[in-house]
Amino acid sequence: MILKTITIIPTYNEAENLAPLVENLHSLDLGLHILVVDDNSPDGTGDVADHLAQTDERVHVLHRPGKLGLGTAYTAGFAYALEHGYERIITMDADFSHNPRYIPSLVALVDEHDLGIGSRYVPGGGVRLWGWHRRALSYGANLFARTLLGLQAHDCTAGFRCYRADVLRTVDPHAIRADGYSYLIEMLWRVQNSGFRVAESPIVFTDRRRGASKISRNEIFKAAMTILRLMTSKPPAVLNTHQPSTHPASTDS
Repeated sequence: MILKTITIIPTYNEAENLAPLVENLHSLDLGLHILVVDDNSPDGTGDVADHLAQTDERVHVLHRPGKLGLGTAYTAGFAYALEHGYERIITMDADFSHNPRYIPSLVALVDEHDLGIGSRYVPGGGVRLWGWHRRALSYGANLFARTLLGLQAHDCTAGFRCYRADVLRTVDPHAIRADGYSYLIEMLWRVQNSGFRVAESPIVFTDRRRGASKISRNEIFKAAMTILRLMTSKPPAVLNTHQPSTHPASTDS
């Protein structure tokens, strides 16, 4: 049975990346639907998305009134996916830092697990076009999250993920307080503490070639504050009896 799958792509100023990315996703021949969640991009990304949707019934668009943040974009996308009966929900960036060629391996993870993560920090994974300072910052942030929160995944801040719908029904995204990249840490913390099975497969993350990076010092500060808050928070009630697993899956990368 082919499971109904959607890819959620939050966008802000990604007009030049969006059409090539959609073309790449369709070339995978996985029957993917695509949801663009655009925050009223001043570069016309929303118009590009509308044009794609008008010519392709597999492309859908959510327009938001302004730059409301990555976390709320995910939450809006998840609500749409559940409302429309999608069974597997992929999240990825629009700038090709998440290469679509990894999606088949990522989707395959949820045949036996509940959340699949495209990971930079398992054997076979890595990053390209980063300086040593950004490598150290990213690795340190993940080590900080893993150590203080007891997270078993190696790449806690990865946005390249595939969720089973049951995970999102149980771990209510609307309950997540964090925003930006901190949202990804809190989501993973809730998924693990709800007893869901988590697995990682390696990807090579390539820094964007077009447009400007949206990472800021404020994002780093918010991530640190989120980790400290979660350390003193009561984990969500365990509603799933599966034990988490974070063993890397086989991949062609």
